[in-house]
Amino acid sequence: MSFRRPRGTQDLLPAEAARWRRVTGSMRRCLESYGYGEIRTPVFEETELFVRGVGTGTDIVQKEMYTFPDRKGRNLTLRPEGTAPVARAYLENNLGHEGGVRRFYYLGPMFRYDRPQAGRFREFFQVGAEAIGSALPELDVEVIDAMMNMLRDLGLVGLAVEINSVGHPACRAVYEDALGAALARESASLCPTCIERTRTNPLRVLDCKNQSCQEVAARLPVLREFLCDDCRAHYGAVLAGLESLGVPYTENPRLVRGLDYYTRTAFEVHYPPLGAQSALGGGGRYDGLIEACGGPPTPAVGFSCGIERVLVALDERGAAAVAPAVPVLVLPLGEASRRRALALAGVLRHTAPAAVDLTGRSLKAQLRAADRSGARIAVILGDDELGRGEAILRDLEAGTQTAHPLDAVPEMVRAAMARAAVAGSPPTPPSASGGRP
Repeated sequence: MSFRRPRGTQDLLPAEAARWRRVTGSMRRCLESYGYGEIRTPVFEETELFVRGVGTGTDIVQKEMYTFPDRKGRNLTLRPEGTAPVARAYLENNLGHEGGVRRFYYLGPMFRYDRPQAGRFREFFQVGAEAIGSALPELDVEVIDAMMNMLRDLGLVGLAVEINSVGHPACRAVYEDALGAALARESASLCPTCIERTRTNPLRVLDCKNQSCQEVAARLPVLREFLCDDCRAHYGAVLAGLESLGVPYTENPRLVRGLDYYTRTAFEVHYPPLGAQSALGGGGRYDGLIEACGGPPTPAVGFSCGIERVLVALDERGAAAVAPAVPVLVLPLGEASRRRALALAGVLRHTAPAAVDLTGRSLKAQLRAADRSGARIAVILGDDELGRGEAILRDLEAGTQTAHPLDAVPEMVRAAMARAAVAGSPPTPPSASGGRP
């Protein structure tokens, strides 16, 4: 019997994992430069946290959550998103006791039972940031700016922000009444799912990708026309703040996002070259979430970004190349050489990542594999070389090689790697005397 990974999941092999580390490392550095500190929450939570936080009328709660009872019958759910767990952790650990704004970021797997497609999986990874404790519109601006710079630092250009205000629950309720009446007149043109949504959560109709439903959405009332004065002023201040920072944006009056906890600002960041699947992530303000989770009224704003979607964008951009994971390979020939190679590699690792070929293959086969690996230098250590107290350094790019005393090999490798780093070209091992060829 053979096993395969579950549908909608992926294996990250070493080369791809190295690429992920480069991308997520850059994301961490950017968010930390804004004062956000990492928070790690459990992969599963009480199901009610997501039902109450995300919303009973959302597709996530109704159709996409991985929910199961534990051995004592408690209902648990693999987290489908990261904001509600951060809100729970904020309350449980009394992180707001000192007042002020608390800034967090997270990075990890999320789980949704959805149709897999390019860059979208059932187990997927998100990076997100949450700023809790201020209702000022400038905090919305900071969060959007942080997400944009996080993506720009990876080499993505031409990013597009779409933004809207979904209002406060009070003014949104007035809009939903008008929306419900308009949808009732359009019911014959709606898909079966959206007909149900008109009764449970009419805002979700605006999210539907069905062509006929999108045509209906274009004829529906616009939420912005129903905003109260405070929400209108907040939205205007956010737009002014983005303009002051030079962050380009487009107003999308039908943008509502797919989670019920959003209030006022809602936004998405797109990479237009990806076409219909251009959204990399988004976020907004959620001033009622912490209260819904049992805490006091607490304003907050944040974003989440799909790492797989970012990698797809980087592929399109051609901006995700990763240097070889192991630039130095030690190739032993014989039993005694294998033992000595392990010790030599241990010393070389103080200079650069190094690995030993322990396949027992011929030198020709080892060199062929070394060339395919993308390594820079091969250190050849046969029993004959060991008897003479030396090793051969081979430049795998140029195909040239020179012999060196064993005790000089670490310094020769260090010099070659340093010169390659400065010159930006493949290294050539120095001569035995230490001079440059």
